[in-house]
Amino acid sequence: MRLKTTVAAGLTLLGGVLLSVAHAAESAFTFPDSGLQVDGRVTLLAIDDQGLGERDGLTLTINKPTVRQKPVLTPETGNLSAPDSMAAHFYGTVLHDAGKFRMYYYAVSYRKGAPGDLWQGPVCYAESDDGLNWTKPHLGQVEINGSSENNALKLSDEATQCAAVIIDEEETDPKKRYKMVYMSFSHTWTFRTATSADGITWDVQEKRPSDKFLEMGSFLRFGDQWIVHGQSGGNDADGNPEGRQGYASTSPDFVNWETNYVDSFRVPEPEDVAKRGLIGDYPQVHLGVGATSFGNVAVGLWGIWHNPSEEERRKTGWYGAGLITCDLGLLVSNDGVTFREPVKGDVYIAGDESPATPLPGVEDPTILCQANGILNVDDQTLIYHGRWRNATVTKDNYYAEIGVATLPRDRWGTLELAKGAEAGSTLSEPITVPGGAWALSLNADGAGLMSVELTDETGALLPEFSGEHAATITRKKGLEHGTKWQGDLASLAGKTVRVKVGLKGENAKLYAVYLDGK
Repeated sequence: MRLKTTVAAGLTLLGGVLLSVAHAAESAFTFPDSGLQVDGRVTLLAIDDQGLGERDGLTLTINKPTVRQKPVLTPETGNLSAPDSMAAHFYGTVLHDAGKFRMYYYAVSYRKGAPGDLWQGPVCYAESDDGLNWTKPHLGQVEINGSSENNALKLSDEATQCAAVIIDEEETDPKKRYKMVYMSFSHTWTFRTATSADGITWDVQEKRPSDKFLEMGSFLRFGDQWIVHGQSGGNDADGNPEGRQGYASTSPDFVNWETNYVDSFRVPEPEDVAKRGLIGDYPQVHLGVGATSFGNVAVGLWGIWHNPSEEERRKTGWYGAGLITCDLGLLVSNDGVTFREPVKGDVYIAGDESPATPLPGVEDPTILCQANGILNVDDQTLIYHGRWRNATVTKDNYYAEIGVATLPRDRWGTLELAKGAEAGSTLSEPITVPGGAWALSLNADGAGLMSVELTDETGALLPEFSGEHAATITRKKGLEHGTKWQGDLASLAGKTVRVKVGLKGENAKLYAVYLDGK
């Protein structure tokens, strides 16, 4: 199976830029082990122990993001004609599209006669020029408590949750350029698909892809697959109960979906079967994986769901109110389906680091929620996420808002010298380079303390691109250092090489390596 994905340089959206066949043949990098082809940019991240898998004398440090304490979007509390009169949940998406930030989120409103008087959905839309200050345009598509002056999107299902949207630049039908997967309720919560020409007016595909429960976390394109991630559970292969675990459904064409969900990210179940299940007191995977594809690698977050102990549950009579918390953990993948932790057990963003706006005088825990919220814009990585206040009081205090955390672009982790090491190196996985010109750059600090060489697929140095013929590190532009070679990189057309980066000195810090086709 030939895999292919496209990535736009400078701005990463989910999908990429379609190149002509001739240009693709010249610019595509191929990963021999998987057959994956990437047009444009290959990104080798410090957190990716496959992309930069062989490491000698180096250690990995996870870089924590800066969390903006003020929410970027809040519900229209008290406005009963608003679809988000109670909560604005980020079971959704943020895109950067033609210079504009576009958000899709899931609203909860107060509607008399609904279960608990709280109504889940519809999907809502917001816009921003800077990603921090958002407006909610009146779209006139859905009537809420007598008014259609709101930002709700009309879909086939009124009761909805997650709305994950990507831009498909390879789509030849302009009416299907925007693709959405959202969660709706039939006999259970499952996902549906929709397409749009503008991201505002949507056509829902009549056929439901699946009738099996999946509480969605994200939707992405990786290689030649469309992939939906979410939370499911019930019983394992031996019939024993399990808690929340991460599953995925895949499709080759966005129409026909795999209904036998596959494992995407799992945590261990207790050995004692009696302690397993949705209310079990052990970490569980809430919403599966919230992931974004960067061509040859996907980065995601998982919800680290913490139930209260059995003793605590007895005190309240219900297992959730005011007791459940959820943090976010960092994940990485090289196929878009199966994810792993760069550092096992690491909490990337804790609920108390990004707390929901509290009720006056009340200390409620925060449940953080991940979705299609990771994107690169200029020299920043933005990490949008939901803050759900787990209120201990009445339904009138049901509340959720949306926050953001930031990193310098792609600096999820740092490769640096291990304690006591005087020098170290990392060697990339094999990559077959394209015909024509291509370039290599480093996202690094202290790049002057680094060497960059090329090897063959076995790891043997190529004399024309190593030693005295190794790359010269050029001046930094933004976060990236370019490289200049004595040899002609185009002479390697069609050959499989590996990139070797050497580090000396405690100030040498490597975050990512980029290969760019031209």
